Amino acid sequence: MKAERHAKVIELIRKYNIETQEELADRLNSEGYNVTQATVSRDIRELKLTKVSDGTGRQKYVALDGKDSSMSDKFIRILKEAYVSVDMAQNILVVKTVSGMAMAVAAAIDAMPWPELVGCIAGDDTIMCAVRTVEDTRNLMDKIHKLVKS
Repeated sequence: MKAERHAKVIELIRKYNIETQEELADRLNSEGYNVTQATVSRDIRELKLTKVSDGTGRQKYVALDGKDSSMSDKFIRILKEAYVSVDMAQNILVVKTVSGMAMAVAAAIDAMPWPELVGCIAGDDTIMCAVRTVEDTRNLMDKIHKLVKS
């Protein structure tokens, strides 16, 4: 049942610009899935959904699996357009972005196939990336530099 519901969630977010958990829960319920907001919240976390701008000033959920090359291109474009700088402090990478874009850039970084990255926390214009080792942090910083310069 869960896998079926997850497939329906992906179908719904691809078909509609869904901005809130409540909206997603309403759509699932109208499709015959009896879900609560807590269930939807868990599904969003398990499916690694994030919000991105829909181009109209609103946001929508998207799946960030990193396997779709068109999505990878979008992640790279988001990173290039919003990137300001990167610095490291031991095994923490600090990425500065243009104001309001840290969440999108963090989602893009999280979606990249970089095994040295543990995860990101985003504010408004700053991202803290937890990296496995100091050496991995240097390598990841180089990868980001190369990506934004290409």
